[in-house]
Amino acid sequence: MPKLSSEKFRSRFGKICVAIVASTADEMIQKAEAALHDVSFLELRLDFLDEPFAALPAIEALLFRRPDLVVIATCRRAENGGRFSGSIADELAVLDGAAQAGCHLLDLEIESAEALAPAELDRLRALDCSLILSFHDFAATRDLDATLARLTLLRPDLAKIVPTAQSLTDNLSLFGSIEHVDCKLPVVAMCMGEQGLVSRVLGPRSGSAFTFASTARGEESAPGQITARTLLELYRLPEIDAETRIYGVAGTHVRSSLSPVMHNAAFAREAINAVYLPLQTTEIADLLRLTAELPISGLSVTMPFKQQILPFLDQVDPVAARVGAVNTVHRLADGKLHGSNTDVVGITGPLERRLSLERSRILLLGAGGAARAAAFGLRDKGAEVAILNRSPEAAQALATQTGSTVIRRDHLGSEHFDVIVNATPIGMKAFASESPLTAEELRADLIFDLVYNPIETPLLALARQQNIAVITGVEMFVEQGAKQFETWTGTPSPREEMTRVVLNALRTTDSLPAEKRAEPGPEMQAMRRERKT
Repeated sequence: MPKLSSEKFRSRFGKICVAIVASTADEMIQKAEAALHDVSFLELRLDFLDEPFAALPAIEALLFRRPDLVVIATCRRAENGGRFSGSIADELAVLDGAAQAGCHLLDLEIESAEALAPAELDRLRALDCSLILSFHDFAATRDLDATLARLTLLRPDLAKIVPTAQSLTDNLSLFGSIEHVDCKLPVVAMCMGEQGLVSRVLGPRSGSAFTFASTARGEESAPGQITARTLLELYRLPEIDAETRIYGVAGTHVRSSLSPVMHNAAFAREAINAVYLPLQTTEIADLLRLTAELPISGLSVTMPFKQQILPFLDQVDPVAARVGAVNTVHRLADGKLHGSNTDVVGITGPLERRLSLERSRILLLGAGGAARAAAFGLRDKGAEVAILNRSPEAAQALATQTGSTVIRRDHLGSEHFDVIVNATPIGMKAFASESPLTAEELRADLIFDLVYNPIETPLLALARQQNIAVITGVEMFVEQGAKQFETWTGTPSPREEMTRVVLNALRTTDSLPAEKRAEPGPEMQAMRRERKT
């Protein structure tokens, strides 16, 4: 194939290459044909095959049937992070065969390339296909400029550099290195690992020729790889450009947060050029640097940063200041960061659609972060709040701060409330089929459970059995997210669409086998920690 510039690489192939892993030729071809429903640019990982040579005729037949298909052939040796157990000579023989079968690009790791005699490397360059020289660091992100110089010295048609991100800012290091490369040399670059998701989604926006994807969960050819369907449908990667605004959910356990599902659907529905990413980190300094340098237009902040981020904001609204926690950050037109707390309206909003909160009697279960937002918000609306918590000291501290009262559990039988709000983690999947209260203790007209996974918690099921009205945690989750969307965009949020995609995601997760289910999202992780304390 003709040698292509960086711009022509992207326009010719698109932004996503799907890596196909399989143990047999038939399985590889079957997966390749299925992937062609989404993209026409594939990487065939020949090193995953039991018999790479035996697959070459089937690959040639596939390329004959699909002349629109572009294929990278890779046969990475085991000592360089692949699965191929043969020698360098064996690896070259497989790649030669792939070229003869019609593959358009050959991927050779730099360790093998540097071990070759110059004449052998020249022979590869002379083949009727393009040569990719690749570097992988499965441990860290180190000295990328030197690595790119090392790759460039060998004169590839395309340089591929894939370190492992140990922090969010490792993605920034990768983007910075791409900018220094001679524009005539196409570079494909991304970071492996959970923190590398930023570069996998934003790499093409920052100069990478394309990004790699897997066919499905569990079919990854590298750590942290995302499925093609996720890149296309959730992140809308082909639409991302230099004008795309970047948002994200930040915390220590955000890999399976539903916030990206909700907000990306909202951006798509309203035709807003924006993308929302999970930003997983343990260090506030790491998050702040990414926010400043990318830059980030807005953040959903989860544990443990809701309090930690306060000193670094230029402005904090009065409600967030009183609660002592921020869950929403918005970059203003002048670049300053403004903090607010939409958890409060996430709780009061659904309730106000059903009753007047002024002088209503509300039993609040819990004294952690979610309960804190509830107590301040409900008291500001004029409600009388009684707090029940496993730790009386924590309940009393929150009651003193908010002007609420503390109630003992053995007094519940003689009390009646307008609303009971569960702000504990009891009822989430991590705590099996528990309910925070018994049937005899549900003396209220309305039950509001802030737990949203499962949708129908044991507490809500118990309430329905007694014909008590309920509010699910999904409504709170969407309410606070809708307020975030409106804060960032200045436009009304598509609440129905946001609700639909969250419910669909939860129901889909429920239908998966246990081993394929996502880990608890950030809100549930936070609740789990609250219960322990």
